[in-house]
Amino acid sequence: MMQLANRPVIFIVVPLAPALMAQLNAQFECLHGWELQDALRAGEVWPAVRAVVTTGGAGASRQLLQALPAVELVACVGVGFDAIDLDYARTHGIAVTTTPGVLDRCVADTALALLLAVFRQLLSADAFVRQGRWLAGGFPLARSLSGKRCGIVGLGNIGRAIARRAEAFDMAVCYYGPSQKADVAYPYFADLTTMAAAVDVLVLALPGGVSTRHVVDGRVMDALGADGVLINIARGSVVDQAALVERLLDGRLGGAGLDVFEHEPQVPEVLFGLPNVVLTPHMASATVETRAAMAQLMLDNLRAHFSGQPLLTPLHLDCA
Repeated sequence: MMQLANRPVIFIVVPLAPALMAQLNAQFECLHGWELQDALRAGEVWPAVRAVVTTGGAGASRQLLQALPAVELVACVGVGFDAIDLDYARTHGIAVTTTPGVLDRCVADTALALLLAVFRQLLSADAFVRQGRWLAGGFPLARSLSGKRCGIVGLGNIGRAIARRAEAFDMAVCYYGPSQKADVAYPYFADLTTMAAAVDVLVLALPGGVSTRHVVDGRVMDALGADGVLINIARGSVVDQAALVERLLDGRLGGAGLDVFEHEPQVPEVLFGLPNVVLTPHMASATVETRAAMAQLMLDNLRAHFSGQPLLTPLHLDCA
Protein backbone atom coordinates (compact mmCIF):
# COMPACT_ATOMS: atom_id res chain seq x y z
CA MET A 1 0.00 0.00 0.00
CA MET A 2 1.31 3.44 -0.91
CA GLN A 3 1.06 6.43 1.38
CA LEU A 4 -1.92 8.51 0.25
CA ALA A 5 -2.66 12.19 0.82
CA ASN A 6 0.34 12.40 3.19
CA ARG A 7 -1.37 10.08 5.65
CA PRO A 8 1.11 7.78 7.42
CA VAL A 9 0.72 4.06 6.87
CA ILE A 10 0.26 2.02 10.04
CA PHE A 11 0.01 -1.70 10.70
CA ILE A 12 -2.72 -2.73 13.16
CA VAL A 13 -1.85 -6.15 14.57
CA VAL A 14 -5.26 -7.28 15.90
CA PRO A 15 -8.81 -5.91 15.67
CA LEU A 16 -9.47 -3.14 18.19
CA ALA A 17 -12.68 -1.58 19.49
CA PRO A 18 -14.89 -0.29 16.64
CA ALA A 19 -14.68 3.33 17.80
CA LEU A 20 -10.88 3.19 17.91
CA MET A 21 -10.69 1.46 14.53
CA ALA A 22 -12.86 4.22 13.06
CA GLN A 23 -10.52 6.90 14.39
CA LEU A 24 -7.44 5.10 13.09
CA ASN A 25 -8.99 4.59 9.65
CA ALA A 26 -9.96 8.26 9.52
CA GLN A 27 -6.43 9.50 10.26
CA PHE A 28 -4.11 6.86 8.79
CA GLU A 29 -3.75 4.40 5.97
CA CYS A 30 -4.26 1.14 7.82
CA LEU A 31 -3.01 -2.36 7.13
CA HIS A 32 -4.85 -5.07 9.06
CA GLY A 33 -2.45 -7.64 10.42
CA TRP A 34 -5.09 -10.32 10.97
CA GLU A 35 -5.75 -10.29 7.21
CA LEU A 36 -2.06 -10.52 6.31
CA GLN A 37 -0.81 -13.49 8.30
CA ASP A 38 -0.25 -15.69 5.26
CA ALA A 39 1.69 -12.90 3.53
CA LEU A 40 3.76 -12.35 6.68
CA ARG A 41 4.62 -16.05 6.88
CA ALA A 42 5.53 -15.97 3.20
CA GLY A 43 8.07 -13.23 3.86
CA GLU A 44 6.25 -10.25 2.36
CA VAL A 45 7.65 -6.84 3.30
CA TRP A 46 5.70 -3.59 3.75
CA PRO A 47 8.23 -0.74 3.36
CA ALA A 48 5.67 2.08 3.65
CA VAL A 49 4.59 1.24 7.20
CA ARG A 50 5.85 3.72 9.78
CA ALA A 51 4.03 2.58 12.93
CA VAL A 52 2.59 -0.55 14.49
CA VAL A 53 -0.53 -0.41 16.67
CA THR A 54 -0.94 -3.38 18.96
CA THR A 55 -2.08 -4.62 22.36
CA GLY A 56 -0.14 -5.99 25.29
CA GLY A 57 -1.29 -9.50 24.47
CA ALA A 58 -0.64 -9.38 20.73
CA GLY A 59 2.67 -7.50 20.94
CA ALA A 60 5.01 -7.09 17.99
CA SER A 61 7.23 -10.02 17.10
CA ARG A 62 10.65 -9.86 15.51
CA GLN A 63 9.20 -11.46 12.37
CA LEU A 64 6.66 -8.65 12.10
CA LEU A 65 9.15 -5.85 12.76
CA GLN A 66 11.57 -7.30 10.21
CA ALA A 67 8.76 -7.14 7.64
CA LEU A 68 8.38 -3.40 8.32
CA PRO A 69 11.84 -1.97 7.51
CA ALA A 70 10.73 1.68 7.86
CA VAL A 71 8.80 1.29 11.12
CA GLU A 72 9.51 4.06 13.63
CA LEU A 73 7.06 3.39 16.46
CA VAL A 74 5.22 0.56 18.18
CA ALA A 75 2.17 2.05 19.94
CA CYS A 76 0.66 -0.39 22.42
CA VAL A 77 -2.84 -0.15 23.89
CA GLY A 78 -1.93 -1.53 27.31
CA VAL A 79 0.91 -1.57 29.82
CA GLY A 80 2.24 -5.04 29.08
CA PHE A 81 5.20 -5.08 26.73
CA ASP A 82 6.54 -8.62 27.12
CA ALA A 83 5.15 -9.66 23.72
CA ILE A 84 7.02 -6.82 21.96
CA ASP A 85 10.54 -7.65 20.79
CA LEU A 86 12.25 -4.89 22.73
CA ASP A 87 15.74 -6.05 21.80
CA TYR A 88 14.94 -5.61 18.11
CA ALA A 89 13.26 -2.25 18.77
CA ARG A 90 16.25 -1.04 20.78
CA THR A 91 18.76 -2.14 18.17
CA HIS A 92 16.84 -0.58 15.27
CA GLY A 93 15.86 2.70 16.93
CA ILE A 94 12.14 1.91 17.09
CA ALA A 95 10.28 3.83 19.79
CA VAL A 96 7.72 2.00 21.93
CA THR A 97 4.81 3.55 23.81
CA THR A 98 2.36 2.01 26.26
CA THR A 99 -0.66 3.41 28.13
CA PRO A 100 0.35 3.58 31.81
CA GLY A 101 -1.58 5.43 34.47
CA VAL A 102 -5.03 5.35 32.90
CA LEU A 103 -5.72 1.71 33.78
CA ASP A 104 -4.15 1.50 37.24
CA ARG A 105 -7.35 1.99 39.20
CA CYS A 106 -9.48 -0.46 37.23
CA VAL A 107 -6.83 -3.16 37.43
CA ALA A 108 -6.46 -2.57 41.16
CA ASP A 109 -10.24 -2.72 41.55
CA THR A 110 -10.23 -6.11 39.82
CA ALA A 111 -7.52 -7.41 42.14
CA LEU A 112 -9.61 -6.45 45.17
CA ALA A 113 -12.77 -7.84 43.58
CA LEU A 114 -11.04 -11.19 43.07
CA LEU A 115 -9.74 -11.09 46.62
CA LEU A 116 -13.18 -10.40 48.03
CA ALA A 117 -14.78 -13.03 45.81
CA VAL A 118 -12.37 -15.71 47.04
CA PHE A 119 -12.42 -14.80 50.73
CA ARG A 120 -16.17 -14.21 50.96
CA GLN A 121 -17.05 -17.09 48.57
CA LEU A 122 -19.23 -14.74 46.55
CA LEU A 123 -19.68 -16.97 43.52
CA SER A 124 -20.62 -19.97 45.63
CA ALA A 125 -22.99 -17.80 47.64
CA ASP A 126 -24.64 -16.52 44.47
CA ALA A 127 -25.16 -20.08 43.23
CA PHE A 128 -26.45 -21.06 46.69
CA VAL A 129 -29.25 -18.51 46.40
CA ARG A 130 -30.05 -19.08 42.73
CA GLN A 131 -30.30 -22.85 43.20
CA GLY A 132 -32.77 -22.52 46.07
CA ARG A 133 -30.47 -24.10 48.64
CA TRP A 134 -30.94 -21.20 51.08
CA LEU A 135 -34.42 -22.59 51.80
CA ALA A 136 -32.79 -25.65 53.34
CA GLY A 137 -30.32 -23.82 55.59
CA GLY A 138 -27.69 -21.14 55.90
CA PHE A 139 -24.55 -20.65 53.85
CA PRO A 140 -21.21 -21.74 55.40
CA LEU A 141 -19.07 -19.10 57.06
CA ALA A 142 -16.55 -17.30 54.85
CA ARG A 143 -13.33 -15.45 55.78
CA SER A 144 -12.74 -11.77 56.48
CA LEU A 145 -10.15 -9.60 54.76
CA SER A 146 -9.71 -7.37 57.80
CA GLY A 147 -6.44 -8.03 59.59
CA LYS A 148 -5.02 -10.23 56.86
CA ARG A 149 -1.47 -9.69 55.59
CA CYS A 150 -1.24 -8.75 51.90
CA GLY A 151 2.04 -9.18 50.06
CA ILE A 152 2.23 -7.36 46.72
CA VAL A 153 4.69 -8.54 44.10
CA GLY A 154 5.64 -5.47 42.08
CA LEU A 155 5.00 -2.08 43.66
CA GLY A 156 4.67 -0.01 40.51
CA ASN A 157 1.67 2.20 39.79
CA ILE A 158 -0.77 -0.72 39.79
CA GLY A 159 0.81 -2.31 42.84
CA ARG A 160 0.52 0.95 44.76
CA ALA A 161 -3.14 1.31 43.79
CA ILE A 162 -3.73 -2.23 45.07
CA ALA A 163 -1.91 -1.40 48.30
CA ARG A 164 -4.16 1.62 48.94
CA ARG A 165 -7.26 -0.49 48.42
CA ALA A 166 -5.96 -3.28 50.64
CA GLU A 167 -5.28 -0.75 53.41
CA ALA A 168 -8.88 0.46 53.10
CA PHE A 169 -9.92 -3.10 54.01
CA ASP A 170 -7.66 -2.97 57.08
CA MET A 171 -5.10 -5.31 55.60
CA ALA A 172 -1.41 -5.08 56.50
CA VAL A 173 0.56 -4.43 53.32
CA CYS A 174 4.13 -5.43 52.43
CA TYR A 175 5.86 -5.86 49.09
CA TYR A 176 8.56 -7.59 47.10
CA GLY A 177 10.37 -6.23 44.05
CA PRO A 178 13.80 -5.80 42.50
CA SER A 179 14.60 -2.93 44.88
CA GLN A 180 13.19 -1.13 47.89
CA LYS A 181 11.11 1.99 47.23
CA ALA A 182 12.35 5.07 49.09
CA ASP A 183 8.97 6.82 49.05
CA VAL A 184 6.77 4.19 50.75
CA ALA A 185 6.63 2.95 54.32
CA TYR A 186 5.38 -0.57 53.60
CA PRO A 187 7.74 -3.30 54.80
CA TYR A 188 9.99 -4.56 52.01
CA PHE A 189 11.08 -8.15 51.41
CA ALA A 190 14.15 -8.84 49.30
CA ASP A 191 13.16 -12.51 48.98
CA LEU A 192 9.81 -13.56 47.53
CA THR A 193 9.60 -16.92 49.28
CA THR A 194 10.24 -15.27 52.64
CA MET A 195 7.43 -12.79 51.99
CA ALA A 196 5.06 -15.54 50.85
CA ALA A 197 5.61 -17.34 54.15
CA ALA A 198 4.78 -14.14 56.06
CA VAL A 199 1.48 -13.23 54.37
CA ASP A 200 -2.05 -14.53 53.91
CA VAL A 201 -2.46 -13.16 50.39
CA LEU A 202 -0.02 -12.79 47.51
CA VAL A 203 -1.12 -10.29 44.83
CA LEU A 204 0.87 -10.29 41.59
CA ALA A 205 1.30 -6.93 39.84
CA LEU A 206 4.65 -7.39 38.12
CA PRO A 207 5.53 -7.28 34.41
CA GLY A 208 5.68 -10.41 32.30
CA GLY A 209 8.59 -11.47 30.15
CA VAL A 210 11.56 -13.79 30.24
CA SER A 211 13.01 -12.33 33.43
CA THR A 212 9.84 -12.96 35.47
CA ARG A 213 8.69 -16.25 33.95
CA HIS A 214 7.53 -18.64 36.71
CA VAL A 215 8.87 -16.36 39.42
CA VAL A 216 5.95 -17.67 41.47
CA ASP A 217 6.87 -21.35 41.48
CA GLY A 218 5.93 -24.31 43.63
CA ARG A 219 8.37 -23.25 46.35
CA VAL A 220 6.72 -19.82 46.66
CA MET A 221 3.23 -21.35 46.71
CA ASP A 222 4.24 -23.87 49.37
CA ALA A 223 5.47 -20.96 51.49
CA LEU A 224 2.11 -19.21 51.02
CA GLY A 225 0.50 -22.38 52.30
CA ALA A 226 -2.80 -24.15 52.69
CA ASP A 227 -4.60 -21.06 53.99
CA GLY A 228 -2.97 -18.66 51.54
CA VAL A 229 -4.61 -17.05 48.53
CA LEU A 230 -2.93 -16.10 45.25
CA ILE A 231 -4.31 -13.23 43.14
CA ASN A 232 -2.93 -12.71 39.63
CA ILE A 233 -3.82 -9.66 37.55
CA ALA A 234 -0.32 -9.46 36.02
CA ARG A 235 0.60 -12.03 33.36
CA GLY A 236 -0.03 -15.75 33.24
CA SER A 237 3.64 -16.36 32.54
CA VAL A 238 4.75 -15.18 35.99
CA VAL A 239 3.16 -18.24 37.65
CA ASP A 240 4.11 -21.90 37.18
CA GLN A 241 0.56 -22.84 36.21
CA ALA A 242 1.08 -26.59 36.47
CA ALA A 243 2.37 -26.19 40.02
CA LEU A 244 -0.54 -23.88 40.84
CA VAL A 245 -3.15 -26.35 39.59
CA GLU A 246 -1.52 -29.20 41.47
CA ARG A 247 -1.58 -27.30 44.76
CA LEU A 248 -5.14 -26.07 44.36
CA LEU A 249 -6.29 -29.61 43.71
CA ASP A 250 -4.49 -31.23 46.65
CA GLY A 251 -5.14 -28.41 49.13
CA ARG A 252 -1.59 -27.15 49.56
CA LEU A 253 -2.84 -23.70 48.45
CA GLY A 254 -5.97 -22.20 49.97
CA GLY A 255 -7.43 -20.43 46.95
CA ALA A 256 -6.81 -18.25 43.91
CA GLY A 257 -8.31 -15.38 41.96
CA LEU A 258 -6.98 -15.48 38.41
CA ASP A 259 -7.52 -12.97 35.62
CA VAL A 260 -4.62 -14.20 33.49
CA PHE A 261 -3.37 -17.61 32.45
CA GLU A 262 -0.24 -19.12 30.97
CA HIS A 263 -1.86 -20.22 27.69
CA GLU A 264 -4.96 -18.02 27.56
CA PRO A 265 -7.65 -18.20 26.40
CA GLN A 266 -7.09 -21.86 27.29
CA VAL A 267 -7.73 -22.38 31.01
CA PRO A 268 -7.19 -25.70 32.83
CA GLU A 269 -10.66 -27.23 33.03
CA VAL A 270 -9.85 -28.89 36.35
CA LEU A 271 -10.14 -25.42 37.90
CA PHE A 272 -13.74 -24.96 36.78
CA GLY A 273 -15.25 -27.00 39.60
CA LEU A 274 -13.15 -25.63 42.46
CA PRO A 275 -15.18 -23.42 44.83
CA ASN A 276 -12.06 -21.68 46.16
CA VAL A 277 -10.99 -20.42 42.72
CA VAL A 278 -12.40 -17.40 40.87
CA LEU A 279 -11.63 -17.11 37.15
CA THR A 280 -12.03 -14.05 34.91
CA PRO A 281 -11.10 -13.64 31.21
CA HIS A 282 -8.17 -11.16 31.33
CA MET A 283 -10.57 -8.31 31.97
CA ALA A 284 -8.83 -6.29 34.68
CA SER A 285 -8.76 -3.10 32.59
CA ALA A 286 -11.94 -3.90 30.66
CA THR A 287 -14.26 -1.05 31.51
CA VAL A 288 -15.75 1.39 29.04
CA GLU A 289 -14.05 4.33 30.71
CA THR A 290 -10.60 2.78 31.00
CA ARG A 291 -10.49 1.33 27.50
CA ALA A 292 -11.53 4.71 26.09
CA ALA A 293 -8.73 6.41 28.03
CA MET A 294 -6.21 3.80 26.86
CA ALA A 295 -7.28 4.26 23.25
CA GLN A 296 -7.00 8.04 23.55
CA LEU A 297 -3.52 7.88 25.03
CA MET A 298 -2.35 5.55 22.28
CA LEU A 299 -3.81 7.91 19.66
CA ASP A 300 -2.16 10.89 21.32
CA ASN A 301 1.19 9.10 21.14
CA LEU A 302 0.68 8.37 17.44
CA ARG A 303 -0.26 11.97 16.71
CA ALA A 304 2.69 13.30 18.70
CA HIS A 305 5.09 11.07 16.81
CA PHE A 306 3.85 12.03 13.37
CA SER A 307 3.76 15.72 14.24
CA GLY A 308 7.32 15.69 15.51
CA GLN A 309 6.34 16.23 19.14
CA PRO A 310 7.72 14.32 22.15
CA LEU A 311 5.96 11.05 22.93
CA LEU A 312 3.67 11.23 25.92
CA THR A 313 4.45 7.83 27.46
CA PRO A 314 7.57 6.35 25.87
CA LEU A 315 8.96 3.08 27.15
CA HIS A 316 12.59 3.60 28.11
CA LEU A 317 14.17 0.69 26.27
CA ASP A 318 17.51 1.04 28.00
CA CYS A 319 15.93 -0.11 31.27
CA ALA A 320 12.92 -2.14 30.06
